[in-house]
Amino acid sequence: MVHAHSHGAVSPSSPPQPAPTTPRTTFLLVVSLVSALLLTLVGLWLLWPSSSDVPDRVPARAEGTSFVDVTVSGPADPVTGSIPVELPSGEESRMQSPGPSVPLAEGDHITAVDISRVSQAGVDPLVFMDFQRELPIGLLAIAYAAVVLLVARWRGLAAMAGLGLAFAVLLSFTMPALLAGESAIGVALVTSSLVMFVTLYLAHGLSARTSTALLGTLVGLALTAGIAAWASGAAQITGTTDEASAFLPSSAPGADLRGIALCGIVLAGMGVLNDVTITQASAVWELRGVAPTATRAELFTSAMRIGRDHIASTVYTIAFAYVGAALPLLMMVWLVDQPPTAALTSGEIAEEVVRTLVGSIGLVLAIPITTWIATLTVPGPATDLASGATTSDPASDPELMAPVSEAWAAEARASGGGASGT
Repeated sequence: MVHAHSHGAVSPSSPPQPAPTTPRTTFLLVVSLVSALLLTLVGLWLLWPSSSDVPDRVPARAEGTSFVDVTVSGPADPVTGSIPVELPSGEESRMQSPGPSVPLAEGDHITAVDISRVSQAGVDPLVFMDFQRELPIGLLAIAYAAVVLLVARWRGLAAMAGLGLAFAVLLSFTMPALLAGESAIGVALVTSSLVMFVTLYLAHGLSARTSTALLGTLVGLALTAGIAAWASGAAQITGTTDEASAFLPSSAPGADLRGIALCGIVLAGMGVLNDVTITQASAVWELRGVAPTATRAELFTSAMRIGRDHIASTVYTIAFAYVGAALPLLMMVWLVDQPPTAALTSGEIAEEVVRTLVGSIGLVLAIPITTWIATLTVPGPATDLASGATTSDPASDPELMAPVSEAWAAEARASGGGASGT
């Protein structure tokens, strides 16, 4: 479709076009995001840990031992439980039984620890370490990348690049800073802000729509962080309810377990916030495309109808994502005869409940905030070109969401039919 740009009187048949975004609105949006970026970079500089503050990494194996990849070559001995395995050289060896909780079958590829140099004579020289999962996980990663590229094409490639950069931030800054004992809430905000700046612009391009979604995401993250800080203190979320809590204090004395749990709550809500803010910003731009004469208040009302549907579906997504991750824990709690309130407020369950509720509150608040920002940023109501007013098509962001426009149009037709019937 060709967009005609008019700079003078036009024919009466010219359709109304949205008015350009006001320079003041664009200026405020740019100033807000530039200020947020500067604060993020200053926080990154202040919180970046020195190498002397980051604890040394712990060796994965004890001195005198080594890792070896082996293949189970037969059934376990019914008396001793010893398991025959084949070494990479083709020689046969024996491995100690890992117990009934780790079922092994012939042909399984596993990683074992060779303790022959430090063990007593007569003891099986190998100890089970873990299954070898490189091949299936690698195939899944390739399949994921292929599907994303096939469906989303260049935008999918940009999104995966953004995901890689996000993990680079986590590995190079977030984890070392937390291990060094830096402010958890500061690390969480700097990490999430930096990741959002990179991933949103990389995946969706530099545009007013993306900038609107980014600003809404940053506001939502700030609210989530504030709520998480209060909730983790009020609910006594200590971060000492899993195996890592027993390992970290001895290996990283400067790490604050409570702060790490708080940072995890904020980061857990980051991805979902990104999803809903992009959707809401796109909805407002699409609604403007199909209703160029609608007022900003009408745009906000229509976009919030879409937002409410998104809230309903995303709340389920958050809740069941945590249920799936904590299912064994939930089953263990279910087996204990205790009141439901006691189960939901104990240990690890309480931490998951707080994480779910905080993330959901931040998500719900981000939707009207982003919608409001988008309605202020989107081009204004159309001017009447037939009257001779001069304007130009602002060429709003391309690739508008057709399903959203169809839903809006259907609702508009239904409303019109109801009005005519009365």
